[in-house]
Amino acid sequence: MSVHPAFEITRSDRSRQGTAARLPARAGAGFKPQHADAILKDDFRIGFLEVHAENYMGAGGHPHRILTRMREDFPLSIHGVGLSIGSPTGLDPEHLLRLKTVVDRYQPEQVSEHLAWSTHDSHFLNDLLPVPYDQATLDRVCDHIDQVQEALGRRMLLENPSTYLGFEASTMSETDFIRAIARRTGCGLLLDINNVHVSATNHGYGARDYLADFPLLCVEEIHLAGHAEDVDDAGLPLLIDSHDRPIDDLVWDLYDHVIAKLGPLPTLVEWDNEVPDWPVLKREAQRADAILDRHAIVELGRRHAS
Repeated sequence: MSVHPAFEITRSDRSRQGTAARLPARAGAGFKPQHADAILKDDFRIGFLEVHAENYMGAGGHPHRILTRMREDFPLSIHGVGLSIGSPTGLDPEHLLRLKTVVDRYQPEQVSEHLAWSTHDSHFLNDLLPVPYDQATLDRVCDHIDQVQEALGRRMLLENPSTYLGFEASTMSETDFIRAIARRTGCGLLLDINNVHVSATNHGYGARDYLADFPLLCVEEIHLAGHAEDVDDAGLPLLIDSHDRPIDDLVWDLYDHVIAKLGPLPTLVEWDNEVPDWPVLKREAQRADAILDRHAIVELGRRHAS
């Protein structure tokens, strides 16, 4: 199996490479147009904004006017939710072209998508569905990522999923599957820590054990979000990646654990449903910034000591 040269880049190497603009190692927020005025008037400057690509695939109108204004002041990450990277029927070339148009228009510092599928033939499913972790799926996902990166003319990040069931057809772990994708395609990784906690609880394994085997050196962005709590038919805990409430304390603990290992990384606070007023999202972002700042000081002390 060939290894893409980008896979060999370490965290310290990445901090020194090139002059291309990168997201700052601060907390960002998922941008909602109703927050625009509050964000622009706030003395607190959020580190960056992230938007779903599919919300900006129209040619013009009010959404583009607002985002164009925000782009003047803030770094931007574009996060896709409909590319269907894991689809067994191939990528939709028209959707990929629309994504490229959005990326070319706004020139974001980062572009990312999910390890999931949401289309079949001409049908679109309003969900991010899991894939089996086997060789055939690995080959297909890698081929799709290669197509995306070639079309966009840049590397993309791939996000780990939240899952609620496993496949008997899987022949490798999720972490091995994601590691193999990064090795073959050179894509970066987006580590969604809420997804780690949700999946670990639903499948009954340890979140820290998962993180210990995750290819952390490929991570270039982190997502944090809230989740809903339920029970399954057997009465066992079932977590839903709902993005509709504050980040859980257990997710904050995992985040602190990861930042202690890697140092500060761009960190997005996601809140896509039951969206509150801007001050609520700002408080979540400030909590993330406090963790980032604390570990930045520790990292700086280590460098001085060496």
